[in-house]
Amino acid sequence: MTTQRSEPAPTAGERAMLEGWLDYHRQTLAWKCEGLTDDQLRTASVPPSELSLMGLVRHMAEVERGWFRKVLMDDDPGPIYYSDEDRDGEFHLTEQDSWKEAYATWQAEIDIARRHAADFDLDDISRGRSRFSGNAFSLRWIYTHMIEEYARHNGHADLIRERIDGVTGD
Repeated sequence: MTTQRSEPAPTAGERAMLEGWLDYHRQTLAWKCEGLTDDQLRTASVPPSELSLMGLVRHMAEVERGWFRKVLMDDDPGPIYYSDEDRDGEFHLTEQDSWKEAYATWQAEIDIARRHAADFDLDDISRGRSRFSGNAFSLRWIYTHMIEEYARHNGHADLIRERIDGVTGD
């Protein structure tokens, strides 16, 4: 695998540390998907689960959008893959769903997230609120949550990748 991952410097400041670990986990998910065909990326982990690597990438595009656009900026461009009728739409893949599209969408959401976050200090409070709790959040909380979200799903990705072709790694 050729995706380059780099941990933040052990003495980095808080913001650089949080952004560094978030980028590290973003890179880890890309690494877990590297070198596979669209069919392999659509392969579900273990029936009856529909969890797949492509589904995880699509899910993380939705998560990036939700936290950095909807919550942080109070901008609601609408969902990418899910709907009110299909709340887990990002995981419901068809033969027409491609890695090229999923990856490009995910990377676009990451780019937007970075631009939006650059306008906030860690203690600044989001302009929007969670649709679940109604709470507003500091950028620090959002970064910490995103690191947790990626770390959890990277564990899933590791197991799915091992099932597909036996490749393992941290």
